[in-house]
Amino acid sequence: MAQGMDEAAAASRLMEMTIGHWQGELLLQAAEMSLADKFTGNEPRTAKDLAAEYGMRHRELYRYLRALTGIGLLEFAGKDSFRLTDLGAALRTGAPGAARSAVIALVGDMVKPAWKVFDHGLFTGDTGFEKAHQMSLFEYLRDNPGMATFFSSLVDVGGASGNMLGHVLSRHPNVRGVLYDLPHVVADAPALLESHGVADRVQILGGSFFESVPAGHDAYLVSHIIHDWDDGENATILKNIREAMKPDGKLLIVEMVLPEGDEPHMGKMLDMMMMLVPGGEERTLSEYAELLEPNGFRVTRVVPTASAVSVVEAVKA
Repeated sequence: MAQGMDEAAAASRLMEMTIGHWQGELLLQAAEMSLADKFTGNEPRTAKDLAAEYGMRHRELYRYLRALTGIGLLEFAGKDSFRLTDLGAALRTGAPGAARSAVIALVGDMVKPAWKVFDHGLFTGDTGFEKAHQMSLFEYLRDNPGMATFFSSLVDVGGASGNMLGHVLSRHPNVRGVLYDLPHVVADAPALLESHGVADRVQILGGSFFESVPAGHDAYLVSHIIHDWDDGENATILKNIREAMKPDGKLLIVEMVLPEGDEPHMGKMLDMMMMLVPGGEERTLSEYAELLEPNGFRVTRVVPTASAVSVVEAVKA
């Protein structure tokens, strides 16, 4: 057996993987019912009181909350009582990282039907998302504008509703930003940027990066954008950025950079999601170089972060 694993251990590991998706369903339920918002600080809540607030059955809700202790969202705080953990607090509405929105988007009704037809992409090269919804991801987001807030970006190109840009500018008071995305996507940006206290330092522009991007800036950030598209579509995006940026400007690509070897990496799983839903892909560093060099860019470095995301820095070749 590979890596010295015997047959019994391998079968057990496969079972763990098989039921692992249940955790996502439990997370989705907690996110949709805004469970974390029901807890204040370190104060415990009883299943009885929560059941009354939700109009749910006490025993069944208790069992659900008990299950959440098993995945680290809650901890027991005495008979019938539970306390929110630091992990659970990340599911609060508006918490840094927007985990609640991400769980709803990635586990909920937008993506779930696509997994039912995952093999469609293996046979055709088309996305399971299009097969399930009869439209592309971006057509879906256009028709369901509230969903756009689930896709945060640290960018001025394709910056969505400006959540990540707001976080960055709030930490760097001397920096100004340009938030650039489709008009219906940036519709929610003013209020969000105001909540970060940076609205006066952000210019919001509506447009398509397939047509042009704002010209004359020092750095162009594309966060979780390149992985959405195939090589041909990315060539158009990169061409527009290259034409717009200053001669000594920098391109910063914020994505998961896959390892070249066999080691586990969250991006390898995300790559399956990209194949399933928008039709894009995650890439290794060498694959980023293969994408960037024909489009007039040279990779200068990769900056890892504390998360699975890295920053690929490139300049004009």
